[in-house]
Amino acid sequence: MGGFYFDSDARSALGLVRNGNEDSAYVSGRLIAVADGMGGHAGGEVASRIAIRALQSMAAMLTDETIDSDSTHDLLINSLHAIDAEIGDFAREAIELRGMGTTLTALVIHNDSIALLHVGDSRCYRLRGNTIEQLSNDHTVIQELLSQGAITPTEALDHPQRSVLTQALMGEGNVVPTLQLFDAKEGDRYLLCSDGLSGVLTEKEIKLLLKKRDRTAAIQALIDATYIQGAPDNITVLIADVTREEVITNEFLGAAL
Repeated sequence: MGGFYFDSDARSALGLVRNGNEDSAYVSGRLIAVADGMGGHAGGEVASRIAIRALQSMAAMLTDETIDSDSTHDLLINSLHAIDAEIGDFAREAIELRGMGTTLTALVIHNDSIALLHVGDSRCYRLRGNTIEQLSNDHTVIQELLSQGAITPTEALDHPQRSVLTQALMGEGNVVPTLQLFDAKEGDRYLLCSDGLSGVLTEKEIKLLLKKRDRTAAIQALIDATYIQGAPDNITVLIADVTREEVITNEFLGAAL
């Protein structure tokens, strides 16, 4: 089979404050994803696991090269609505889990394109050559204030609402997912991460460590840097290099195990 693939490594770590890991992740040759759960009574772990497991179950359909691009884009958007509905169904059966939710940031290779499917504040970065770019847009109160020019980036660093989401998969049926499309280019490096990483390290710090040739070393360096800063949240880091060599893998991480 031709086309492009993700050659990936990933790790999900507990951090220094949390008692449980609410992050989940998934790695395969053409679909990678990170989800950061929220909610008490283990709700975060359940929500992120549902999101990742449900997305993985759709992988074959979402990456099917015989399906035209427009149909694939519709399937991607509909997949998030289906995941949101599944979380809602679960929460209605388990009263103690009501209010649980999760972010979801996923990349899907379809023919010569890479689709970014995104809800919440887990992030997607692309390192192309020496240039790093944040491709995802945080669904947070802070991002809305920044976009409006109501606050400065410096003010955002310690703003009391910096962790408040404006969108998440919570089973309420009101999610408006973001789908962005990019050309696949061999040699590009993508980073998916929960805000346990991006909320602690600056983009400059992330870029410096992401540039390490060895992905495992880069992941270890990113997590180590987060621990040095106190690691107040779970940290999930997924680094994927775009290649034309076939990659066959199927790995779950964090709460999705």
